[in-house]
Amino acid sequence: MTLLVDDAHPGRVGVAALPAGGRPPGDGLWRPASGCGPCCLPPPAAPDVSAPRRIGRLLGVLGMLVLGAGLAALLPVLPAADRQAALRGWARRTLRVLGVRLVVRGRPPRRRALLVANHVSWLDVLAVLAVSPARMLAKREVRSWPVVGALAAAAGTVFVDRSRPRDLPATVARVADSLRAGHPVAVFPEGTTWCGAAIGCRPGRGFRPAMFEAAVSAGAPVVPLTVAYRYAGDPSTLPAFLGAETLWASLRRVLAARGLTVAVTVAAALHPADGADRRLLARAAESAIHRAPPPRPRTGCLTAPSARRSSAASGARACRAGKEVSPESGIPQGHNYDSQAYRRKAHIDPGVVTRREAGGNRVGNAIQSC
Repeated sequence: MTLLVDDAHPGRVGVAALPAGGRPPGDGLWRPASGCGPCCLPPPAAPDVSAPRRIGRLLGVLGMLVLGAGLAALLPVLPAADRQAALRGWARRTLRVLGVRLVVRGRPPRRRALLVANHVSWLDVLAVLAVSPARMLAKREVRSWPVVGALAAAAGTVFVDRSRPRDLPATVARVADSLRAGHPVAVFPEGTTWCGAAIGCRPGRGFRPAMFEAAVSAGAPVVPLTVAYRYAGDPSTLPAFLGAETLWASLRRVLAARGLTVAVTVAAALHPADGADRRLLARAAESAIHRAPPPRPRTGCLTAPSARRSSAASGARACRAGKEVSPESGIPQGHNYDSQAYRRKAHIDPGVVTRREAGGNRVGNAIQSC
């Protein structure tokens, strides 16, 4: 027997029998999965930088980890403003050591907010901290990682045990308490990484709404962040961290690349009113980050690698044009998914979400459940 939870209803826990394979039938409710595989990554290529340069970058990363260990000891005693400045400086310096250029578009929030971002790579965490230092939501396993775990704990990271779904309400409560205390909190509501190139690879259930309840409960704004990567000037999956790939393999690709850029785009804040529907708040935030709705569940990388790369490339081009793409063929289907259209698709009354001159959107009680 196993416990299952639907994160759209954090307090709802059910019981189901495990099948012979050992995975519960509703495992996707708690452990999201993308359609990505090795074929979503660029084919192996010769390094862009010399071996001495790669070794220098690696030594620089090790040095930043040592610096992070010292920073972990200092963070608990630093004032809030100094703690944020230290985290921001450490993250930006680490990106530079890795050879990654940071581009920021929009104005990061200066006060408490629930920051929600798409998830492509382990670099996403550094990018978010470099833009707006926040308490992160991370899986429990991160706590045991050398140096990184200690730094994460010192920075106030909220750890979630994904093997214990019954703990989800308590995790939501901890995030809400952090927001009430005035701390920004950053989450990746897709729950897993994906390549970011082909729409058919996106986690099928889209943004998980559970953590949005924390923003509703605390009365905190939700700020969508779009994280995008470019390699040699073009959108690329090179930094993606997918599936069973090891962190070392992903790190080696980044160390060997020249001209890698991460762009973080800060969208207008969403201000939930009392009693706002967390599911529709999640959809509104998702529509500000992704221009197309979540695809239907699919089996993933089942086509030949060469065909898959072609599909991913055409999918990325059509996605930049704001059009839906067939997960199998990568052919644009002609529908333009701007935020307003997606709100209509999500059954959000366009009159409910209105832009204010002070900035952001207001998501009110009038939002009706899907």
